[in-house]
Amino acid sequence: MAQPVVLLGTGGLDAGGDFPLARVAAVRPVVLADPDPPRWSRPYLAASLAADPARETQTAEAVLRYAAGAPVAGVLTWTAEYLATAARIAADLRLPGLPYETAAACADPAALRALLRRHTVPTAEPGNPESTEGPLVSAEAVVLDDEVRIVALTRTTPGPPPARRPLRHSVHAHDGLLHNRFLRQCVERAVRALGLGHAVAHLTLRLTARGPRVLGVAPHLPGDLIPLLVERATGVDLAQAAAALATGGVPDLTPTRQRAAAVQFAYPAASGRLTELHLDPAAGHEPAAERMLLTRRPGDPVTAAPHAQITDRLAHWVVTGEDAEECTATLRRMARHLTATVTPPTGTYAA
Repeated sequence: MAQPVVLLGTGGLDAGGDFPLARVAAVRPVVLADPDPPRWSRPYLAASLAADPARETQTAEAVLRYAAGAPVAGVLTWTAEYLATAARIAADLRLPGLPYETAAACADPAALRALLRRHTVPTAEPGNPESTEGPLVSAEAVVLDDEVRIVALTRTTPGPPPARRPLRHSVHAHDGLLHNRFLRQCVERAVRALGLGHAVAHLTLRLTARGPRVLGVAPHLPGDLIPLLVERATGVDLAQAAAALATGGVPDLTPTRQRAAAVQFAYPAASGRLTELHLDPAAGHEPAAERMLLTRRPGDPVTAAPHAQITDRLAHWVVTGEDAEECTATLRRMARHLTATVTPPTGTYAA
């Protein structure tokens, strides 16, 4: 039996944590470090440790005790706040992982921007119009020593200000930006500035009139079902690539598909109490639909899109198609199957 990987936290079901966990569990036993493993995660786990990854020393000690009796092959997390804990454990066990300083910087947006600026990587500063103007894209990259492979680009449609929560992500295997040398150079400079050597990384950029500007770097699997979109559009499995890198292996990054995939998130149009949330069964007859899932329940308090948190999402649906335009059309059709009613303090609003 293959040696297990230790996973710090699940990332949460709302963030699409079920897909990467299932993909990692298909190739390696998974030991989850989490004080209260969510029920949905349990079928994918070989074992669990009742440790809070936010408490670095406690979790490191718990994992080291476990590893003393059962060798561990690697350490993973796709939660930014647990990066430093994962780096410390990997170093203690002499396993592949991020340098501790890199992990700590990537978990702190201000420290990350300062580090990138020191290496003259173009960034978009908070409060600067460049941080909100221009297309928003993310490079899904796999770093293998000195090679930076951009396996896909994710285009994101943000919601209204001030929250600007993502409304939609889309991935197209033939995205023309994959051949943009300025974007590629920006990604490579950011990766090298952070000293990433063996990692799956999600780099968010704003395409401005002066060229790409880095908004953030997450040296771990992205959430929001982006790994699922990449797999459905290109065939490249980022979750299994992350597992391979964490255990000292070389991932298979061969594209096997040339399609497009997209996810849409539904937010409430008004703040108040959710009194109705209904999905028409006809949604299941849409041939291009990958999944459609309700993520809130009637009775829940919710906040309207301009000020919403990710936990305010009412539902999401994933579709595939030959190109981005086909996916967009399918997403719009799928939206018609969702009915939501929110009762604000002063009346009723049907979304």
